[in-house]
Amino acid sequence: QVQLVESGGGSVQTGGSLRLSCAASGDTFSAYCMGWFRQAPGEEREGVAAISVGGGSKYYAAFVRGRFTISRDSAKNTLYLQMNGLKPEDSAMYYCAWGRKRSCSTNDRAFDFWGQGTQVTVSS
Repeated sequence: QVQLVESGGGSVQTGGSLRLSCAASGDTFSAYCMGWFRQAPGEEREGVAAISVGGGSKYYAAFVRGRFTISRDSAKNTLYLQMNGLKPEDSAMYYCAWGRKRSCSTNDRAFDFWGQGTQVTVSS
């Protein structure tokens, strides 16, 4: 089992920044991919960004490319999402995800475990 705890959400104005964190614990040694997803009320969950644990390859959804940056600190077992240039349409619950499958992308099928989420609200 892997436990994921997100933090760093909040309310900002358009153009503002937030940094989300996701602390992983438990059986994390077999990680292959970590990622961020989001879900707004009434919408489907969508992939935001992912990073392969071994090679460090990064994957981004088109709608955040150039604004968001995914990174991880292996020593701290922590995943980050730096979000700049936030827009009202970025408002959603953001979830951290962890996967051991030999596949890494922003597709949720690559992931096995999920956090509880942290809320991001961007006002105009």
